[in-house]
Amino acid sequence: LLQIDFEDVIAEPEGTHSFDGIWKASFTTFTVTKYWFYRLLSAIFGIPMALIWGIYFAILSFLHIWAVVPCIRSYLIEIQCISRVYSICIHTFCDPLFEAVGKMFSSIRFTVRKEI
Repeated sequence: LLQIDFEDVIAEPEGTHSFDGIWKASFTTFTVTKYWFYRLLSAIFGIPMALIWGIYFAILSFLHIWAVVPCIRSYLIEIQCISRVYSICIHTFCDPLFEAVGKMFSSIRFTVRKEI
């Protein structure tokens, strides 16, 4: 995921270069330091960080499986019941009213004339 090369950090522009020996020594120093320091940090912090991240993702998985998904499914079941009751109320009370108002206004005709 993350790969940093010497050229990404020490980027001499075209036309400006140091001596070849300095460039090679700098490249070797950078590469070896990065390699061994990463190994040292991995040896010191690798196991504790793996333990911490393992616990974190175990808790996250547990909560998702045993709390989040059941709550969402329960909510959807309840909403489905409420949705049916709401739909029945709308069709019972609002549909006749809107149909009557629609029939009242359906006989109105407008004519637009332009008088000169």
